[in-house]
Amino acid sequence: MNVIRQDVDALNAVLKVEIAPADYQGKVKSTLEKHRKTAKIPGFRPGHVPMSLIQKQFGRTVLADELNKVVNDALYKFIEENKIEILGNPIPHEGVDVVGNFENPDSFVFDFELGLSPNFEVPLSAKSKYDYTKVKIDAALLDKQVDDLRRRYGKLISVDQVSDGDMILAQFVELNEDDSIKAGGIMNSSTISMEFVEDKKLKKELIGKGKGDKVIVDPAKVSRGEKDTAAMLGVKEEELANLSKKFQMTITEIKQMELSDVNQDLFDKLFGPGAISTEKELRDRIATDLEKMFAQDSDRLFTRNVYTDLVDKTKMALPDAFLKRWIRLSNEKPITAEQIESEYDGYAKSLKWQLIQGNIFKTNNIRLDNNEVIEFTKGLLVSNYAQYGIPAPEDKELTESAMQVLQNREESTRIFDMLAEQKLTNYFKETVKLNEKEISYDAFIELASK
Repeated sequence: MNVIRQDVDALNAVLKVEIAPADYQGKVKSTLEKHRKTAKIPGFRPGHVPMSLIQKQFGRTVLADELNKVVNDALYKFIEENKIEILGNPIPHEGVDVVGNFENPDSFVFDFELGLSPNFEVPLSAKSKYDYTKVKIDAALLDKQVDDLRRRYGKLISVDQVSDGDMILAQFVELNEDDSIKAGGIMNSSTISMEFVEDKKLKKELIGKGKGDKVIVDPAKVSRGEKDTAAMLGVKEEELANLSKKFQMTITEIKQMELSDVNQDLFDKLFGPGAISTEKELRDRIATDLEKMFAQDSDRLFTRNVYTDLVDKTKMALPDAFLKRWIRLSNEKPITAEQIESEYDGYAKSLKWQLIQGNIFKTNNIRLDNNEVIEFTKGLLVSNYAQYGIPAPEDKELTESAMQVLQNREESTRIFDMLAEQKLTNYFKETVKLNEKEISYDAFIELASK
């Protein structure tokens, strides 16, 4: 067996795999002997079928399978031993036939194309400067958070008139175009929330209405999406298309959220008995929690900006023709050349980032240690327990749970990606100059959503 490398250019190469009879004959013979022992052919006892018949029935398939194994082993051994950094996997050389005769097998030659990983430099150094945007924890934001907590632990009370933010219990009756009640139409009682009414004209009409008042509404304008509209009217989503856009909404009751008082009872419900005892301590605690929460969001936004910048500025060529052909051959479902062309830019961008990230990890000796992955997973589990108010188990049980989670391939990949991103973010923060900026919560949300 012999493997010969032929470089086409800096990004493409061909591996020529030469297979001699000695490389496959023994394995082919052994496999055919196994078939001979189990083959059931009329007129012959098991194990006594002539080898000529076995050869005729299974010979070509067995030969092809064994050659495939031998060639694959030779390819990847050569790539590993010679430390060739490739993109994708080797694919049969387009337009070059296999040399050899499957009917009268002797020596064979297989040609494969390789896409080579490019050489490049990541334009990142201590001179690089990036914005690091934080949310300004101001009095207005704290007021909003306190009100949200008071609302969460408040209670619904009945009121006489509708105001912004109230819940309305109402009966919905389907109407004809002339506003008369539709015979056999939909009639259903349900609840709507004023915060979901986005139509300004309708909201203005509803505010001030009282129990027993009737308003003609389009159900879609007092609900959120078709699923919510269907539930409100007591129908299936697919039935909505056949319903009228006019419904008579008769208000039967109005509920308003009465905010919880800011007192010890609220403090104890939020943080446990005696943890805090004043409104100032409450606001300080909320500010600390918000800083921790927004720090993660600031990190993600910062990393996203560095990612975008590096993908844009890193000069890197890719073996595009090879990659497009590899995508077509490796895709589980048939894919057209037009589909590949339309999606290739996104694929190339993703691949470029993978190469940049790999370069950063390799150059700076950043690794994902197994123990580190387990500890990171334990941290995620502790956070999940805390989210539901459940105390974390003892370390032994927590470690066992983490290892069980990591046995799930999908979860394991997600966790490795999370830890890799965290390490990458830490590297960026330690390497570049940070231009720290504070902006309002609303401005931050707008920036993050771009």
